[in-house]
Amino acid sequence: MDLQLTGKRVLVTGSTAGIGFAIACALAAEGAHVTLNGRSRSGVSAAVVRLIEAVPGARVDGVAADLSSAAGCEALTATCADVDILVNNLGIFDPRPFEEIQDIEWFNFFETNVMSGVRLSRHYLPAMKARDWGRIVFISSESGICPPAEMVHYGMSKSAQLSVARGMAETFGGTFEDMVLYVITILRDGPYREVIGPACGIMGEERDGLIVIFDVAATVTPDEVLTAARVLCGAGS
Repeated sequence: MDLQLTGKRVLVTGSTAGIGFAIACALAAEGAHVTLNGRSRSGVSAAVVRLIEAVPGARVDGVAADLSSAAGCEALTATCADVDILVNNLGIFDPRPFEEIQDIEWFNFFETNVMSGVRLSRHYLPAMKARDWGRIVFISSESGICPPAEMVHYGMSKSAQLSVARGMAETFGGTFEDMVLYVITILRDGPYREVIGPACGIMGEERDGLIVIFDVAATVTPDEVLTAARVLCGAGS
């Protein structure tokens, strides 16, 4: 399947390893010009080398920036000024008993997992609208719907992320000729499937430019997530 991504500019946040790196490789293989992102220069540089080895001939660069702050997001957009596709993949987690989570940790999770996507989407969206073409993808988690007891602060951030994506889709989905906003929510097999699907009413279907994918496989791998992201980023999606 030709996803018609040749020459499209893509930014994948938190993409030096794991799901983010897998998505970046898949989009580079489709001919997109991919920008990787991570906090350290050495980590980003190493990831760029690995991607070129994985996808010979790939057009790829990298920007080291800590997106947990406004200054970090500004540093990234100063170097990577415009993209056609934004994949908000960055996310942190840290199992911790609720009573041990300090204020600074709550704020850090919100800044990193939520505000990074808000700030970057706000920056790149105007040019996407002007072109009548763009993709914004949020990589979310079942924790946004069923917050885990051991990571309440993480669940809070993922719930907020879903709310942001939903609001953006309501605002922009279908307004422009080819502007689409997606959120991928990974849902592992279990009782949540029966409870969450009917409650959300959006399992596997599109509404106002927002698609929520609940993956109910027993084990979710980076390759499974990148398959969804790869297709959703395609020009024909």
